[in-house]
Amino acid sequence: MTLQDFLMLDLPPLLAAMLAGGTCGLLGSFLVLRRESLVGDALSHAVLPGIVLGFAITGARSGLPMLAGAMVAGVAAVALIAVVQKAARLDPGAAIGAVFTTFFAIGLVLLEVTGARSVDLDLDCVLFGQLETLVWVSGREPGALFDPAALATLPRQLGLLAGVAVAVALAVAVFWRPIKLACFDPGYARAIGLPSRSIELGLALLVAAAAVAAFEAVGSILVVALLVCPAAALRLMTDRYTVQVLGGAALGAALGAAGYALAGPVPAALGLDLALNAAGVIGTLGGLVVAVAALVRPLRQDRPPAPAPA
Repeated sequence: MTLQDFLMLDLPPLLAAMLAGGTCGLLGSFLVLRRESLVGDALSHAVLPGIVLGFAITGARSGLPMLAGAMVAGVAAVALIAVVQKAARLDPGAAIGAVFTTFFAIGLVLLEVTGARSVDLDLDCVLFGQLETLVWVSGREPGALFDPAALATLPRQLGLLAGVAVAVALAVAVFWRPIKLACFDPGYARAIGLPSRSIELGLALLVAAAAVAAFEAVGSILVVALLVCPAAALRLMTDRYTVQVLGGAALGAALGAAGYALAGPVPAALGLDLALNAAGVIGTLGGLVVAVAALVRPLRQDRPPAPAPA
């Protein structure tokens, strides 16, 4: 492979996978710590009607209208979950399951009736993403990395992913301590005057934004895997909040990079004349990482504590 091939064909999907993995891995830690991992699953599916309506209203696959529609759908889903849970006296898992399956079904119907399928916003894109189709036509030489005109032609999915990643990182940095209190002791957070409900809604909005940014590139299935697997693996390995949150982001980005990098070479090493779906490889690696963490955890717990310094 030449450098030109790498810049044009591999760099955009590699960056997209890393941005999606890092952003979802960061937010996933808060969901795991709050025991709300299913909320991430719900939001990653519930945003579909908003994405499709954003396309239907504008007639184009531009990022901002689809992001706005997805966030509206995400807020509506969170509110409806609370209403269903209270009105029907269901446990949270049942209410979440009922709402997100309904929203996802509505989204699939809208795909058909709005004509979204005609622009490749179809079921395969929704479930598995289109990571391998991200191509940078202007990336013909290293100088393009420093050329504003060439950078402007990068796939639009990268711009949306990068923008959401920066927004999520800034929000987490600014509200680091309030989010920490809301995760570990929401009762105490309310007692000292922190707006716990606003923090929960803010997290839901960030998850919805991350889901829609990663949606088209990696698909809804991988969004769920990236929200859960890195954070779950770190939760099995550490009890430190900072390691959990930052480690989840780093592990998510690493899974994105490793999964994309292995999608082609692994079948070739086995003598197969094909390539694997990168999103599928990333999801598989995520499951394997959680399995390894579960196996290593008992060894970590049985290890004798380090002697106190003299």
